Amino acid sequence: MKTIIIMGSISDEPWAKRITDKLDAMGITWEQHSASAHKEPQKVLEILDKNADVEGIIYITIAGRSNALSGFVAANSEKPTLACPPFSDKVDMLVNIHSTLQMPSNTPVLTVLDPGNCALAVKRIMDFSH
Repeated sequence: MKTIIIMGSISDEPWAKRITDKLDAMGITWEQHSASAHKEPQKVLEILDKNADVEGIIYITIAGRSNALSGFVAANSEKPTLACPPFSDKVDMLVNIHSTLQMPSNTPVLTVLDPGNCALAVKRIMDFSH
């Protein structure tokens, strides 16, 4: 089983590290990519296509503002998608939460705000699926 983190921008790296540090502590394998659904949709699709037939994949998406990335991943994959939107303050958090929670039908995105809880959710999903 493996977690694939897709960040909307390389600037999301510090937020991702808060997740990957916890994944490392729990012994969970992960890989990380930077690919914007708005600017690089083909790159996101390539990541999803490469892993379409791989068992036990869980996606974590890290994107803020108009979070197209989480919905794009969930709509184009059969794997679980956890969104962990980054934020710098409460106003930024509200913008990113609203963007992440408003997904169209048939686009299941689970939103987890705390990076540590996001890593723990991955572990629990993996434990449940064994």
